[in-house]
Amino acid sequence: MEDIKSSILKGKKGLIVGIANERSLAWGIAKSVFQHGGELALTYQNAALKKRLVPLAEKINSKHIYEFDIQNYKKIPDFFKNVSQDFGNLDFIVHAVAFSDKEELKGGYVDTTKNNFLNTMEISCYSFTALIKESLPFMNQNANFLTLSYYGAEKVIPHYNVMGVAKSALETSVKYLAADLGKKGYRVNAISAGPVRTLAASGISDFRYILKWNEYNAPLERNITLEDVGGASVYLLSDLSSGTTGEILHVDAGYNVVGMKNVNAPDISKV
Repeated sequence: MEDIKSSILKGKKGLIVGIANERSLAWGIAKSVFQHGGELALTYQNAALKKRLVPLAEKINSKHIYEFDIQNYKKIPDFFKNVSQDFGNLDFIVHAVAFSDKEELKGGYVDTTKNNFLNTMEISCYSFTALIKESLPFMNQNANFLTLSYYGAEKVIPHYNVMGVAKSALETSVKYLAADLGKKGYRVNAISAGPVRTLAASGISDFRYILKWNEYNAPLERNITLEDVGGASVYLLSDLSSGTTGEILHVDAGYNVVGMKNVNAPDISKV
């Protein structure tokens, strides 16, 4: 079981949707939430993912795991009703869901098919809005919502293609949702994480090159860790960020502020 570090999130209950394995950003968030006193419910999409999730749930003392298909919109209200009855109403939800056909991430964005465009946008962007809409009757006062993005939403990243368009739409959704829900005291934010070796990243061609480029050119001269993302999530999910909403928080070792190659970085083609 993970060690407890503080009680910042003590008494807070949350749901994390999208833990794929122990290398996923969502798992980094789950660990940090638990280490700072939060209680978690988790979801899985199918039997194969459940096998990966159960031992992870044990590490954070979570006894509440649910099968959940985020694209089955008609069943989302019943899902939240079940979670509320079994686990209680929620203080926060973490949305860590994204998908695109990796074959269409290899070429150019111009070659994106209509079907993959719509599917990518639905799963990676619209699902966050749908999740929030149906969860509202089951959220506690001053609840908040968090999703995950990437710098490819702002600038062109090789082989990110339609996923960049979807993440851009997701970040804009965060702002509109924050405006919609602020009057109710709810907050909506996103973390724009730097590249990390995750299952999702394996679908991006030349990902090793992207990792090395970020390491050489980010102001901190390193790549980020799951713990970096987890720490930022504790801030956004806790009362420490009570005045923060509609924010896209970059956790990327500062890479987003850089305008050109680090003059001291080696020639990456020789590394």
